[in-house]
Amino acid sequence: MRKLSVFNHLSLDGFFTDATGDMSWAHTGSDDAEWNAFVAENATGGGPLMFGRVTYQMMAGFWPTPMAAAMNPVVADRMNAMPKIVFSRTLHEAAWSNTTLLGADMLSEVRRLKSDPGDDITILGSGTVVSALTEAGLIDEYQLVVNPIVLGSGRTLFENVTRKLRLRRTGSRSFGNGSVLVSYAPME
Repeated sequence: MRKLSVFNHLSLDGFFTDATGDMSWAHTGSDDAEWNAFVAENATGGGPLMFGRVTYQMMAGFWPTPMAAAMNPVVADRMNAMPKIVFSRTLHEAAWSNTTLLGADMLSEVRRLKSDPGDDITILGSGTVVSALTEAGLIDEYQLVVNPIVLGSGRTLFENVTRKLRLRRTGSRSFGNGSVLVSYAPME
């Protein structure tokens, strides 16, 4: 069975976007060579990326551009080449390369995707998707990059989760830019 992971940035006070929906604060500290090597290595995975509509449109508006290729050619190349799944009830087409648009029953579709053969799946951003799949018990791992910034307000990844979810730490790594990657899996 394929594993479904979340990879997301969080502020120190627990938000993945600020109050206006902006996530640019998560990309500071890119002058850290170790961090840049980690990002490039992370982009080498072969499994599909999963998005909600908002994150998909943000990513599709950046990664295929010449600016993205100039800023980070390795990651831009991988983001454009990797298979992508986007869940939306309002999007009618998904033009970014290698994208499959799904809109019906997200929980059933994710159960089916997880049971299909293939590489593991990673959700980027997409707080509404993360929240719904957490509530349904479908996420196998949370990879959270805690950034050294306090936003004061914003959105949490778990804003619609109504049940307690006990997690065990599966790994951690700190970087010179002050960010800390912490990985968790649900307790069986």
